[in-house]
Amino acid sequence: MKEINEERRDFLKWTGLMGVGMMAGGMSQSCATAQVPSHLGYIQQQAQHSPPQKFNMSGYGAPKIDTVRVGYIGLGNRGTGAINRIVYLENVEVKALCDIRIEKAQAAKKLMEGTTHSPEVYGGKEEDWKRLCERNDIDLVYICTPWNLHAPMALYAMEQGKHVAVEIPAATTVEDCWKLVETSERTRKHCMMLENCCYDFFELLTLNMARQGFFGEIVHVEGAYIHDIFDSLYNKSKRYDLWRLKENQRNGNLYPTHGLGPVCQVLDINRGDKMDYLVAMSSNDFMLAPKIKELATKDDYFGQFAQKSFRGNMNTTTIRTQKGKTIMLQHDVTSPRPYSRIHLVSGTKATALKYPLPGRISSGHEWATEEEFKKLEEKYQPQIVKKIGELAKKVGGHGGMDFLMDWRLIDCLRNGLPLDQDVYDAASWSVIAPLSEWSVANRSNSIDIPDFTGGAWKTNHPVDISLEKGGNTGVKKRTA
Repeated sequence: MKEINEERRDFLKWTGLMGVGMMAGGMSQSCATAQVPSHLGYIQQQAQHSPPQKFNMSGYGAPKIDTVRVGYIGLGNRGTGAINRIVYLENVEVKALCDIRIEKAQAAKKLMEGTTHSPEVYGGKEEDWKRLCERNDIDLVYICTPWNLHAPMALYAMEQGKHVAVEIPAATTVEDCWKLVETSERTRKHCMMLENCCYDFFELLTLNMARQGFFGEIVHVEGAYIHDIFDSLYNKSKRYDLWRLKENQRNGNLYPTHGLGPVCQVLDINRGDKMDYLVAMSSNDFMLAPKIKELATKDDYFGQFAQKSFRGNMNTTTIRTQKGKTIMLQHDVTSPRPYSRIHLVSGTKATALKYPLPGRISSGHEWATEEEFKKLEEKYQPQIVKKIGELAKKVGGHGGMDFLMDWRLIDCLRNGLPLDQDVYDAASWSVIAPLSEWSVANRSNSIDIPDFTGGAWKTNHPVDISLEKGGNTGVKKRTA
């Protein structure tokens, strides 16, 4: 009888709250969130944080650095790829390499033999990376570590007077997104998230087409990260300390930026428009938990994960912008599906779509023919691709987009130009993950997306893709 009375009191409590909300003006967001338990309530609380902007980093060009001195933290797959690319750029010096597995840093240094670079190696201890950040002869710290270390390392590096290039996501919590913004503004040091997909060739093409009005008014865009990396999530030889399996204990769109970054640039997010709110829904987990339980019967190491829950196979997150545009994002890294990032741009005059490959353009009911597409590609090819695109394809890095990204970053630092991706982009693209977690946990209720620009989005200028300034960073042949 006691249990029944308690349930009745809870029911009356919720219905009473509903009545108050409806009397106050209908089903407002505050009423909607009151109808369900506030799981992960700290996420919603952090999202409501709104400090005044200290300094606008959008459009800010830091003092020129003729020769950019770089230190790398994390020499796994991403980090090793980065040092293999950087040796092709002039006016760059690699001063230091760090990995907790010192043998990885030593192997990376060996790869640089025959070049002009002779970096010092750090590693073996958990906080050796701080020694790298504290060096006086480093301008840029390049971070390629597991996700949970991205924000702490980026924050420390900026506090030490260094610009930061950090792998995706830049942060995994709303709180850390705000810390990145506040620290970048206070120190006036750049914090660029290394979202390489913004530099893929079709994405750059559609960005330029959007700028030229080809699509008309953009109505809707889509992006995704659908990538079958299921086996690697529990492969101890591929993921240091199985860090990514641990990250997948969160349930949301954990890796949104590959699909989101390029379409945000098309929509001029943080530079004329802003993301307003999102809703997210996840399927059940049909694969990870069963696999881990199976492994635990054969390997005691996996016992620590056997009773854990993991994110659903597919997450779909939808976002509405301040100007009424919509964004659809998807995330699935376990289902056996062909790779897809989905890059869809839909406007009042035309549409573009990539995945399945190749990219396609349409201004009617049918896709342009191969010949028509080539003509559009020639007409709208952006300057960065004209200047260095073919060379980037030869150097490589996800088909060349990684090299375009590195070249552009170094060129902006050398010429004192604003970066294509600033700290507000890093924060607003990364924050989708924790916000989607909250929405999933709260029956897909909506949650506001913080305005990390403090209102400056209304006057910030779009990303400059003209190369009217800079563009003078040379590329050299590797002599090995």
